[in-house]
Amino acid sequence: MKNIAMTIAAIALASASFTTFAATEVQSAPAGQQSIGVVSATAGNDLGSLEHKLAAKAEKQGASSYRIISAGGDNYLYGTAEIYK
Repeated sequence: MKNIAMTIAAIALASASFTTFAATEVQSAPAGQQSIGVVSATAGNDLGSLEHKLAAKAEKQGASSYRIISAGGDNYLYGTAEIYK
């Protein structure tokens, strides 16, 4: 029983630490941060998957935040996001 509790605690701590490094979505240019570029992504017809792909690309580029500046498409979505650090 103690091992199960320790395992659950370890998983919770590990997942919490991953979220602290993820880029966060913002609605406007964040104060004190500079734009470091733009990322683009394509997805199926689900806006959530497009947002997830843009967030992953922003994090891969070392961004601490990103702002989606365009999204569109009919049956296949595409979008771009400005990234900040």
